[in-house]
Amino acid sequence: MMEIRIPGLIDWPTANEAERAAALRRPPIPAGDFQTAVAGIISRVREKGDEALLEFAEKYDGVSLAELEVSAEEWGAAEASVEPPVLQAMDDAIERISAFHLAGKPGPLSMETAPGMRCEARYLPIDPVGLYVPGGSAPLISTVIMLAVPARIAGCQEIVLCTPPDSQGQVSPSILAAASRCGVRRIFKAGGAQAIAAMGLGTESIPACAKLFGPGNAWVTEAKQQIAALPGGAARDMPAGPSEVLVIADKDADVTAVCWDLLSQAEHGPDSQAIVISESKQFLDEVGRQLVDMAARLPRAAILAESLQYLRRIQVKSITEALEISNLYAPEHLILNCLDADEAANGVTAAGSVFVGPWTPESLGDYCSGTNHVLPTYGYARAYSGLSVNDFLRRMTLQRASLAGLRNVGPCAATLAQAEGLDAHRMAVDYRLRNNGDG
Repeated sequence: MMEIRIPGLIDWPTANEAERAAALRRPPIPAGDFQTAVAGIISRVREKGDEALLEFAEKYDGVSLAELEVSAEEWGAAEASVEPPVLQAMDDAIERISAFHLAGKPGPLSMETAPGMRCEARYLPIDPVGLYVPGGSAPLISTVIMLAVPARIAGCQEIVLCTPPDSQGQVSPSILAAASRCGVRRIFKAGGAQAIAAMGLGTESIPACAKLFGPGNAWVTEAKQQIAALPGGAARDMPAGPSEVLVIADKDADVTAVCWDLLSQAEHGPDSQAIVISESKQFLDEVGRQLVDMAARLPRAAILAESLQYLRRIQVKSITEALEISNLYAPEHLILNCLDADEAANGVTAAGSVFVGPWTPESLGDYCSGTNHVLPTYGYARAYSGLSVNDFLRRMTLQRASLAGLRNVGPCAATLAQAEGLDAHRMAVDYRLRNNGDG
């Protein structure tokens, strides 16, 4: 059985400033010169297009592809290969996620800001959009749904999806079935930084996209950043780091349930972080005892042996103090497993998504509650929001002045333009007024 070691308990009230900062320090960003390597991949895809993608598939995925795009035959065979209960679960999740995201879709605005001066706002879908679904040991059905549902509701006409092929050069039938149900019609067998480069720049097969979405490792994140910095490069959804969860629990919380919540995020990867905060030392000690035993028995114990070195068990004086720490940390996922969890939720000011009460495991948000699981991590929840329909829309404003409106509003513009020393701006107003008997 895998040996799991975890750090000791942290007593927040007695900890000094340096100890508190260390307690809330995230796992380090991977070291190495991968930024240069990513730049090389982007350059290669820019120069060689599809040829480069086929080379990278052989180099990184160990597969020789005849075609990059999923064929009609592969699409057709996908659904029959997926178990009916899984298909039904997809449908149930898509229904709830669609309902929540549709309710949050912004609508047009039109109003008079002065007599004769009308201002409008319209929301237009971004096209094309590129969705990235990472590879790995299991098909990330949920990521397909979380990305594609809001894209469809936004009205994006061209949705491109890239995901790494398996060792047989195939895309998981579950991925294809989920994508089909969400309105995605084009999927390409490409992964990593090369997939981001392809969607960001375009190749012979893959359209150049206006904006890129989806999680990934440090290479994918770096590729998004480099592509977004290029002139005309595709925008990115949000900055992100490794997955993380913070649980605030009182002495009456179910220790085993809390451990499962911590492990559910820690198992994502070796640099994931789990934090639990409580007033009760006895509770935190029991978390440490159970967690080690539970982690050692899981299939991903090797990953947990690494990620749990970043586990933090923090003892506080009160739930109020716990909330202050959480707001400082700004977790991707925050679970409130304490008495009066609804009241505690009112004290949350920085979190990607909040899970309120003992019956709300974070797993619900990951799969099917209705919210989105693409969330800001690494403290970015202080400034960024989770993915929504808004991210797939552009807001465009319009204004329309009648002559009466110009007479009402124009002098204000002319005065401010003159104050700024911009005479052409002033004259664009004054000329019109003077030529209509107002000068």
